[in-house]
Parts: sequence; C-alpha cells; structure tokens
Amino acid sequence: MVGIGIIGTGKQGTDHARRIASLGDRARLVAVHDLDRDAAHAVAAECGAKVSADDQALIDDPEVDAIIVASITETHVPLVLACIEAGKPVLTEKPLGITVPSCELVLDAEIAAGRLFTTVGFMRRFDPEYGRLKATIEAGTIGVPLVVHCIHRNPSVPSRHHTRQTLTDTVVHEIDIARWLLGEEIVSVALEKPRHRPSVSQQLADPVLVRLEAKNGARVDVEAYANAGYGYDVRCEVIGDKGYVAMGTGPFALVTAESAPEQGFPPDWLTRFRPAYDAEISHWVEGIDGARPSPSAWDGYAATVVAEALVRALQTGHREAVSVGPRPELYR
Repeated sequence: MVGIGIIGTGKQGTDHARRIASLGDRARLVAVHDLDRDAAHAVAAECGAKVSADDQALIDDPEVDAIIVASITETHVPLVLACIEAGKPVLTEKPLGITVPSCELVLDAEIAAGRLFTTVGFMRRFDPEYGRLKATIEAGTIGVPLVVHCIHRNPSVPSRHHTRQTLTDTVVHEIDIARWLLGEEIVSVALEKPRHRPSVSQQLADPVLVRLEAKNGARVDVEAYANAGYGYDVRCEVIGDKGYVAMGTGPFALVTAESAPEQGFPPDWLTRFRPAYDAEISHWVEGIDGARPSPSAWDGYAATVVAEALVRALQTGHREAVSVGPRPELYR
C-alpha cells in the first residue's frame, strides 16, 4: 500500500485527501500539512492521517512514499524540488511554476536525477468528454484539425483577482488541452480585452479573448470569463476538414444566475471535473512504482512558456512569439 502525504488542505487538498482515503487497500493518507493548522487537523481527523510539523517533515517522513502538492501556486516549484531531492514522486496542482525559469529548475533537477518524479495536475486529460474529443481526433473521423474553440467560465473570483491570474491559473488549462488535443506545441499568442465592466476592478479584464497558433498552423481561441455569474461552464469544439466534434455545447438557451441551476450548470470546477480527478489520482497512484508521469514536468513547463507569452501580449498589445525549445531526451 502506498503512503501519501498532502501539502495544502484548502478546497483542492481536502478533496484529494478524501479521494485518497477512499482508495481502500491501494493507498492510504499518512500525513497532511497546512499553514492553517486547524484546517490540517480537521482533514487529518476526517481521513485518519497525522499532521506534520512542516512541509519538509512531511516530505522526509519514512511512511510517506509520494506527495500531493495542493498549496498556493508560489510554493509549487520549491516543494516539487524538495520532493525530487528526497527521491519521492510528486503530483503538483497546476501551474507547475509561475515563471519559465522556475519550471526549468524542475526539468534540470529531474534530468540530473536521470528519472521523472513530477506529475502536473492537468486533470482535464482524464475527463471522459475530453477523452472522447481526443479519441475522435486521433481516429481521423473529423479529418485534419483546423480550429479549436474553447470556453472557460467561472461563476466568480475574489476581488483581488487580476488578468495575469486569469492567464496563468485559468487559461493554462486550455493551453495544455490544446497541446494535448493537437499533439503540437504553441508557437505564437495574442489576446484581446473587451469593454471594461464597471462591476470589476481596473486590474481585471473580464472576459479576455485569447488566440493561440499551433506549430502545424491550427488556431485555438479561448474565451476566459472569470465572473460569468451563472455557474461553471467549460466547452470545447474542434473543427476539422471533414467535420467537427464538440463537448459542453447544446441547443439554444437563455442562461442567467437564476436559471442556471435548472439547466444543469455545476457550481464549481470540483463538481464538473470530479470524475477526472478520480481518474487522475487513480492513474497517479497506480504509476508511482515506475510508470512515466503524465502530464509530466515538461508539459507543465511548456504550458508556462505559453502563459508567460500571454502575459507579455497583455502588456504589449501585440502578438507574441512562443519558443518552447527542444524537448530533452528524458521527456520523449
């Protein structure tokens, strides 16, 4: 049985803790840690785990075989590096890192170690609907993919949320999905900001329209709406030269905050992607003893390269080139 430790017991970490605790004899939750000690103790009591004194104590615990990092984004790279140094597999929530250089530290550490330790939490790859999109594309049913349309709407975000976060923490999911569905790297990006909404701060363009260009010439557009109000709404449509395949779309609808529950919109991402998270954690636990992590640190790095280019485009107002660079042999 695999012993799991979780760093971060907020909404995501707590959800993972309950998931690990439900795996029976496949894995057990050994320890948790959070700066909010009350939250950590509450999760530990519910799931039959202990509370570690700090991050490093959890990583070094001989009963902990692998670690889930569900703490704030700024801590991801330091904690992943500590796990690699300890020789323990780690599943980190997205994004892998805020900056490209920080992600490169993880690549360098794994290359120096000569093996892969890091799985990045792009759980949409495990979602049944996205899986059907991928299978349809690979079967050639719609021919050559030409355009990918994506929608990513949240009901609301905190008032301190800013446009950069929309790009690095929200659109990063669409970046990874575009790379995965098309099997290509992104080579350029651009974005557009609509009229400013009086109900949000000046630091947030909402929604924001993102344009991505893949190496094979396919185009991807993303509407990212942080304060849609009515619910959590994710859609994707792939248009090929012989047809199209779509998920999350439907017939004509008028949706408001009042009517959304009746029309089946989930309230948040955990509800919408619960089967994907279940499959992600199951896949990770089964692969701890030797399977190649997927999505890997390379996928996390590549997504951050694109997100960083989008931040530049936000600042310059121009299309920005993306250079992911050659994939190291370890990640091929």
